[in-house]
Amino acid sequence: MIVLEDLHIAGMLKNRKLARAIADVGMYEFKRQILYKAEQAGIKVLLASRWEPSSKTCSCCGWINEALTLSDRVFACLECGSVLDRDANAARNLVALA
Repeated sequence: MIVLEDLHIAGMLKNRKLARAIADVGMYEFKRQILYKAEQAGIKVLLASRWEPSSKTCSCCGWINEALTLSDRVFACLECGSVLDRDANAARNLVALA
């Protein structure tokens, strides 16, 4: 199974510092190719909602840190004490969705 996060690309392109890098990646084409190839191979693809708080939710206990900002690169849970890289924490949460 493949899990993809549905991101708000149009909103991300409004950030002047990230716009060129995001536009160069071709997110829509990447998603289209994944869906196409997965269908050919018989692999299920799960699209996680853009509103899913995957990076704000603790992958160990489920506590949600509403105060987490994009500049915070480390997720520290105040409930269980777990400390993880923000992206690694989000990846664990997306695996749990599958």
